[in-house]
Amino acid sequence: MFTAITILIVLVCILLVLVVLVQNPKGGGIASGIIGANQLMGVKKTSDFIEKLTWGLAITLVVLCLAASFALPSGEDRQVNSTSMQEQIDNAATPAATPAAAPVQQPAQQPAQQPAEQAAPAGN
Repeated sequence: MFTAITILIVLVCILLVLVVLVQNPKGGGIASGIIGANQLMGVKKTSDFIEKLTWGLAITLVVLCLAASFALPSGEDRQVNSTSMQEQIDNAATPAATPAAAPVQQPAQQPAQQPAEQAAPAGN
């Protein structure tokens, strides 16, 4: 139920944005450029229709938001669902134990000075 209400809310929001973009506060918006609407109803009636449509969509949006808040599962239902999910996680088979990694061997300490034989050039 909540998903259906959410989809309706998104559709109403998109329609509301489009209707608001069509109208112009001075009465010269896109609606006044529609030739068919001018011939049938006139500019004034088109503006009245768009204004009523805007108010209707805004009221519908508020009602749908309130309905969505009532359609949400209650806090107890959410707690039960999360508890059952936690039980499933706890009861799941644990993965096979991985073999212990071999201990990392430390490199032997390097002597601070090299012996004299290695330090002197061979050509002397």
